Amino acid sequence: MARWDLYVKVELDLGEDEKPERTAAEICRMIRKLYGVRTAEVSSLIERDPKNNS
Repeated sequence: MARWDLYVKVELDLGEDEKPERTAAEICRMIRKLYGVRTAEVSSLIERDPKNNS
């Protein structure tokens, strides 16, 4: 069986009271559960300037 690494970029709009680390952990948990993947992890969290919409 071949093993692959898949890199996915996700952009989130979070409220002031939401923690990006918690949301990222929940996304990883859901990916592991729904797709039965071996591992899912967050490699980085980068806050973007809210004034820059691109």
